Amino acid sequence: MTFLETLALQRWDDHRYYHHSRVNQALHLFSALSFLCAYVLIWFDATAAVFIAWILAMPSRQIGHFFFEPRDYDEANQATHEHKEEIKVGYNLRRKVLLMSAWAGAPLLLLAAPTLFGVLPAPSDWRGIADNVASIWLAISITALVGRTLQLCIIRDVQTGLVWFTKILTDPFHDVMLYHRSPLHLLRGELFDPIVAHSAAHAASPAGSGD
Repeated sequence: MTFLETLALQRWDDHRYYHHSRVNQALHLFSALSFLCAYVLIWFDATAAVFIAWILAMPSRQIGHFFFEPRDYDEANQATHEHKEEIKVGYNLRRKVLLMSAWAGAPLLLLAAPTLFGVLPAPSDWRGIADNVASIWLAISITALVGRTLQLCIIRDVQTGLVWFTKILTDPFHDVMLYHRSPLHLLRGELFDPIVAHSAAHAASPAGSGD
């Protein structure tokens, strides 16, 4: 497949496998809007942008996956939760636990070593502390994104890795387009996406994807 066809497939697999819950979709909408704010703010205030990404965007995104997305047998896709986790291109729940643990533990590390053993400047006020926290969170982000991309290039192929890299960076734009009506569906009492359930039953794909 071409690059764009592979990107479309990863996006479709991500949607049909991992976004059945309207609550999860609504949280992804909030997360996407937060990420877009961070994308703009990064050029003016990197620390504020990183805090928006890691305190608002990332937790809301993962809460949807961990607490609202069903984990029983997926009748629409004829797949178990375990099978979807195994074939997931991006970060499955186990990898996400490790990623979020690193995020939560970073400020504690700076309590023990405020300069990260000389890597960061010594903070003189609260802004300096915030800058150092943002620096280590940004480093975690880059490591997680680039590291998984390189891993996919090795264990799959280069195109799969580059497509996933592109997908992750553009997910906020795509999620807004895909889930902008999810709060309205929730107000109507619709807890699960019937389009996913009906469409996925007719789709065939060799592997899943995901943020």
